[in-house]
Amino acid sequence: MISPTQNDGSLPIYLQIVELIVRDLAAGRLVDGEKLAPERKLAAELNVAVGTLRKALTELEERGLLERRQGSGNYVRAIADPASVYTMFRLELIEGGGLPTAKVISVDRLPKPDFLPEFGASAEAHRIRRRRLVGNRFAALEEIWLDAGYCETIALQDLSESLYLYYRTRLNLWITRAEDRLGLGAVPDWAPEDFGLARGAAVPEVERMSTAQDGMKAEYSYTWFDPAVVRYVARLK
Repeated sequence: MISPTQNDGSLPIYLQIVELIVRDLAAGRLVDGEKLAPERKLAAELNVAVGTLRKALTELEERGLLERRQGSGNYVRAIADPASVYTMFRLELIEGGGLPTAKVISVDRLPKPDFLPEFGASAEAHRIRRRRLVGNRFAALEEIWLDAGYCETIALQDLSESLYLYYRTRLNLWITRAEDRLGLGAVPDWAPEDFGLARGAAVPEVERMSTAQDGMKAEYSYTWFDPAVVRYVARLK
């Protein structure tokens, strides 16, 4: 496992641990019934306090993802549909898993450009550009367009690592489904210099249309990812 990190806008450390274990279960890095390391050893490996780890273990138990056996230890349980703020996040490290984190580059309210498909009711949208890290590795760039009808402004410092979580808690907007289209794109001209691929280089591209709880198409996004770092994974159940 890769240690969680605490940054502005990130999930609390104990929830990062929960999400890390959920993704490791999904990726097969942890298997159903596997015993976790003793709590003090696991806390040391994750570089967190034992109390923080225990809070994460309690959360996992409440979600049905952990069985705590008195005198024996903690055993993970794989369930069909684990509750996760990253349920719709499809990028994983090549070796599997990896906690997603994000760093916002810019947030702007703009007229919707002609190249976007139709979505939402407003003529404007909030454009959010982000670095996307997986397992603390710079893996992708994201450009998200949220219909401006959902809020007047978005403050950069208010955004959390999971935009869908931010939408739910701050905008009362629930993304209930999404359609992804994979293709070949190019690294955008606003890419930071430390991205693994040069601007204009051919790169896998994911276009996503996200739909809200009322059936309205609420958000359109682009993700360009480095295939040497991550891969796109969709598991069918």
